[in-house]
Amino acid sequence: MAAPNKKHDRPTTGHSWDGIEEFDNPMPRWWLWTFYATIIWAVVYWILFPAWPLINGATAGVLGYSSRQDVEAEMVAVDEANAGWYQRLLDTDLNAIAEDPELQRFAVNAGAAIFRAQCSQCHGAGADGLRPGSGFPNLLDDEWMWGGTTEDIVQTVTYGIRNEDFPDARYSQMPSFGADGILSDEEITQVVNHVLNISGQAHDAALAEAGAEVFDLNCSSFHGVDGEGDQMQGAPALNNAIWLYGGSEADITASVQVAHFGVMPGFADRLSDAQIRAVASYVHQLGGGQ
Repeated sequence: MAAPNKKHDRPTTGHSWDGIEEFDNPMPRWWLWTFYATIIWAVVYWILFPAWPLINGATAGVLGYSSRQDVEAEMVAVDEANAGWYQRLLDTDLNAIAEDPELQRFAVNAGAAIFRAQCSQCHGAGADGLRPGSGFPNLLDDEWMWGGTTEDIVQTVTYGIRNEDFPDARYSQMPSFGADGILSDEEITQVVNHVLNISGQAHDAALAEAGAEVFDLNCSSFHGVDGEGDQMQGAPALNNAIWLYGGSEADITASVQVAHFGVMPGFADRLSDAQIRAVASYVHQLGGGQ
């Protein structure tokens, strides 16, 4: 008598697909023990550590561990370690910081971290203003609307520009010559061609000649007779290739028609005086500081 075929004597799950049956083999013991161990570990973790979400938090766990508290403790430790340096920043004249190599190195490193966290969203991670014509100033060049000395930068960072949060915010406003009916469309075309001329761009000579008079009567008190700008008023220079809102004929026309009103927040309520000095030192040494 032939021996029984043990393969066909094994129990099956009862499932069958196209005549193919699935054996009901037991799981390997090592796999089962590993599975049971993970269950035990999960229960132990639930008891010891924060695990179950509640309405306003989570269960604290027997150990009372909190990753948030660890981070806060590390931040306090870093602040305590840097407290002496920040005090030196406060005690040192702004113009003398660069003369102290160690203090300057700390100020630049600390200021770079602050800049990445607080300023890069608008000015770009590399402080290049994100893209030309974006309305966010490039801080790498030497063109400064409100001055590029360390003191000037501290003032700007502290109170900002055209915001309603600080009475000492820097403030200036260009008229909307087109929207407010100050200039006709013809006069705007003329003055735009004059600006194209003084900035070294292609232009209509006849329109530019007529636009020079329009510029002198309406714009020179703000932008200067030759379009050199005025840092005391926050007036940008128009006789170079640096443009905050774009320098094409269409861009300049749009600016004259409806003036831009860029706003920068003040950081006096976000950063300490020492942190503001640090970020000002960082920006000043990027290459365009005056």
